[in-house]
Amino acid sequence: MKNIVDKFAIKGTVTEVKPLGNGLINTTYKATTAEADCPDYVLQSVNHAVFPDLDVLMGNIVAVTGHIRKKLEARGTADINRKVLEFVPLKDDAEKYYYFDGEKYWRIMVFIPDTKSLSEVTPESAAVVGETFGDFQAMLADIPAQLGETIKDFHNIEFRLQQLKDAVAANPKGRVAEVQDLLGEIDKRADVMAKSERLYREGKLPKRICHCDTKVDNILFDQDGSVLCVIDLDTVMPSFIFSDFGDYLRSAANPVAEDSPEYDKVDFRMDIFKAFTKGYLKAATFLTPIEIENLPYAALLFPYMQLVRFLADYINGDTYFGIKYPEHNLVRARNQFALVQAVERRTPEMEAFIQEVLG
Repeated sequence: MKNIVDKFAIKGTVTEVKPLGNGLINTTYKATTAEADCPDYVLQSVNHAVFPDLDVLMGNIVAVTGHIRKKLEARGTADINRKVLEFVPLKDDAEKYYYFDGEKYWRIMVFIPDTKSLSEVTPESAAVVGETFGDFQAMLADIPAQLGETIKDFHNIEFRLQQLKDAVAANPKGRVAEVQDLLGEIDKRADVMAKSERLYREGKLPKRICHCDTKVDNILFDQDGSVLCVIDLDTVMPSFIFSDFGDYLRSAANPVAEDSPEYDKVDFRMDIFKAFTKGYLKAATFLTPIEIENLPYAALLFPYMQLVRFLADYINGDTYFGIKYPEHNLVRARNQFALVQAVERRTPEMEAFIQEVLG
């Protein structure tokens, strides 16, 4: 581990490298330095199966963190080194921010000390998440760099619907007959739910730089509870702002887990929606009228998209999402369909609240 760390242009002498956190995608370690005036570091091996193009991945991250740093400097922000992540280049190539050891891909960032993370979903935390990610998008609204997709078609609903059609056509496990009701409900909504991609092709809806994994866990807080910075930047890429808005609400506004079989308890919490939306609109001052108008659509799009993905995986024989029992992905799909129905019921109330906030 120390030999890998030594490939990067760090300051100080590394005395130990120990596992850090419990991330599901990348493997993370903390590298501690001996000198009091030198920072500690976070060493990660990047999951190459999930993120196959390291040049795009690290190019995106370096461009985004550099742009945010300039924005914070222009604002006169204090303690900037704790307000944005800083990645370290290689010793022998200042333009390269990852190292391949022949088997794994590695990167290093500066460790930010005295921080904490939150995970509980409350109206108070939802407001913080909304404002934080709204500000994150706002700072990146004028980034000059051209970023790439780290996961191709990640939030492209037309692509996800095609995956489902392919799964139905192949029917490798003979499961299509038992899910005809869900397939019918998906098909009934397919044209409406593909609205974002059509608006984009018509030049009416822009793609912006989004985080694409909005949750309170991906915000780093100071010990006093104030926001420091957004973390876990691997999925930062061009997308519709619906990605950050809708994906958060899909998980946060559902009072039960996405794999709960108690479908009658699935709902769409308006207290979470209102707190998150108010915080988001406060910071995301760059939004166009068509983006604002379609925020309720975004809240519907993401449980619908997850329904499509869970059902496709169930039909394919559970090849993508991990399962704990044979019907796990089917339960997830039915849960998300119940959420789709709950969001549809709440749509008029969402539209009225947005107008109230703006008015």
